[in-house]
Amino acid sequence: MDNFTFFTEFILLGLSADCRIQTLLFVVFLGIYLLTLVGNLVMILVIRGDSHLHIPMYFFLGHLSFLDICFSSVTMPKMLQNFLSQKKSISVWGCITQSFFFLLCGCAEASLLSAMAYDRYAAICHPLLYTMVMNRPLCMVMVSAAWGIGVLNSLVNNLFIHKLHFCGSNIIFHFCCELPSLFPLSCTDPTANKFLLSGSSAFLGLLTLPLILFSYSRIISAILNIRSSEGQAKAFSTCSSHLTVVLLFYGTALFRYISPASGSVLERVVSIQYSVITSLLNPLIYSLKNQEVKAALQRMLRQ
Repeated sequence: MDNFTFFTEFILLGLSADCRIQTLLFVVFLGIYLLTLVGNLVMILVIRGDSHLHIPMYFFLGHLSFLDICFSSVTMPKMLQNFLSQKKSISVWGCITQSFFFLLCGCAEASLLSAMAYDRYAAICHPLLYTMVMNRPLCMVMVSAAWGIGVLNSLVNNLFIHKLHFCGSNIIFHFCCELPSLFPLSCTDPTANKFLLSGSSAFLGLLTLPLILFSYSRIISAILNIRSSEGQAKAFSTCSSHLTVVLLFYGTALFRYISPASGSVLERVVSIQYSVITSLLNPLIYSLKNQEVKAALQRMLRQ
């Protein structure tokens, strides 16, 4: 550790320095975290337990729920601890580990959302060939690729952070250890690290966004060609939930990782949006707007 740092821990300032506000934030975020865990666990149990949901769409949704549990669990326990702690510290290695898993989960979720967009395209635009196109081996490959991209992207970026020397201030103006928040604390020039992070984020966007845009452009075109309004409404309802999640996640995540870090309150709010709020909303969006999930949940409750 002495090879790359002059101190052994960072201080996470979090969202507020006011003790009364911190107590309120602890209650609010504890509720959010518990709802996130319960909501996503229920989605996983419903999907695994109901044979009517053993199709590619819900196969991806089950993996998304598991990924959301992982994503929120990377940051929320430490955030909750710091709300009640006087010394809001995290070790250097703990900080780097947190940044590794944070970036891994974020990249994997972006990749998984693009796979889900392609699944909706296949279901709406090629319904007769859907079961042949979206077979189980392909679904397994797409999910494995999402996790593989997340691991590779995170590994490359976090390996290069070991070339930085941290000294002077060890205060991080954030509630978690995201890589953009660590760069301003480096005594050595982090330009290469910033370029690598921005480049890998842009590459991930170029890898996943075109597939999403292509899928939804074809989906919208197919929906407009449906003659009956009932058919249009049914087709749109199957993809509107996913489109909502994509807009919430991509809009904030791309802003955070492509724009330069400033330590502003806006950056912390943006990070909360895609790492905490999106994980909470995903099961609510998919369950409240999906008749099949609600029917499966009713069957499970009756049993």
